[in-house]
Amino acid sequence: MNTTHRMNHIFGIDKKALIIAIDHGQNFNVLPALKKPGKVISECALAGADAFLSTVGLLDKFADSFHGKGVILRIDGGVSALGSKDKPLQSVVKAEQAVALGADAIITMCFSGSKFENETLSALSRNILEAHTWGLPVTAEALPRGFEGGEDARTPENITFACKQAVELGADIIKTEYTGDIDSMRNLVESVYAPVVILGGGKKKPERELLQEIRDALDAGAAGIAMGRNIWGHENPAKYTAAIAKLIHEDASVETALKELN
Repeated sequence: MNTTHRMNHIFGIDKKALIIAIDHGQNFNVLPALKKPGKVISECALAGADAFLSTVGLLDKFADSFHGKGVILRIDGGVSALGSKDKPLQSVVKAEQAVALGADAIITMCFSGSKFENETLSALSRNILEAHTWGLPVTAEALPRGFEGGEDARTPENITFACKQAVELGADIIKTEYTGDIDSMRNLVESVYAPVVILGGGKKKPERELLQEIRDALDAGAAGIAMGRNIWGHENPAKYTAAIAKLIHEDASVETALKELN
């Protein structure tokens, strides 16, 4: 099986994707919202999600809940939110193991400019080359300076640079933050020759604000989203998924999506 075939398990015929990120529990506390992950996965899958970012545990224990949707397996690990934050993420899953688990792609970090960039960028390069020998696409989560902060950590220019670097290293899908406006996001998408999906970020956003951000990103040429806690942390994850699916696959307006939700 080649990378194109597996990419088609993630992206629709319109080359867009609604990806639900449920990989947070590998490093962060996700209780109580993901106390019953199988239920959340199943409801979102049936409501219109195209694919999921998953951990090994979820893919192994809740395979039926994905209902045949695409799965992108998180291969980073080895640290947690309880740790001292002075050690880099490690690659803890090999491409061969991801294939054996039934993953359609893998995801790993790309922390350009972080103090651990030599570890994350060399790991990204190795993982891409290994994954491609198995016909496995690679998603790079491109975040300048990682989660270390700094005034220039999320400038449009640096986000674009991190995404461009990831695709030059061979990444097939780019996951990154929305740059903040349509023009700079369009420049990012045009600079990167792989589908770009935007993430939701760590903070909970009001419904209209999140839907508008997604609409703007799509209008700028983004291929969809890869969001987690804003969706599964919602009081009705299935309805929120259905509303976002209308934005992505039906080119709906924010008002139409809000009507679907409410």
